[in-house]
Formats: sequence, structure tokens, C-alpha cells
Amino acid sequence: MAKEEKSKFSRPAGKYRRVEISGLDRGRRGRHFELVHGIINELQSVEAGLALEIPLDDVNGVGVANLRSAVHRGANTAGLAIETLADEKHFYVWRTGAK
Repeated sequence: MAKEEKSKFSRPAGKYRRVEISGLDRGRRGRHFELVHGIINELQSVEAGLALEIPLDDVNGVGVANLRSAVHRGANTAGLAIETLADEKHFYVWRTGAK
């Protein structure tokens, strides 16, 4: 009788736990999540023709480019079409009619 061969596909138990994919939270929670979440929530209740004025001193050192990217990602996820503008002291964001 021939020796039983180990399958080359069997793997040892490993050190990491296995979890079901269906139980995973697939949302993005980046470092600016709380800030962006607050902006998007408030933006949803702003009337047409008005913008939110966000003081750059209140965003904990987040750069304008990173803030703009994060807000656009959040708005896209929420299904909002937005525009942004920034000056030296403020970041402005408003909803547009598209989307």
C-alpha cells in the first residue's frame, strides 16, 4: 500500500480568525469621517441658493485639498451633487441641482 500523500492545497490552521464576509461593515470610515458626516448631514437640510461656510480653523488642521476630496466622496455616497469653494479662512460647500 502506498504512503498517503498530503494534499498540496491543505494549509495549517493559521493565526488569524476567519469571519463571514456578509457580516463585515463595508463602509469607509477614514480619518475625516466625523467631520464629513456632520457636513453632509447639515448640507442635506440647506435650502437652494445657500452654502455652508466652514471655518478652516475648525477642521483640526485638515488641508483644503483633503477636505474637498473627503466632502466630495461623502456627498457622492449620499447621492448629493455639490460644488465647493475655498478662500484663506473658509471652505464653502453647497448643493447643485444635478444628480
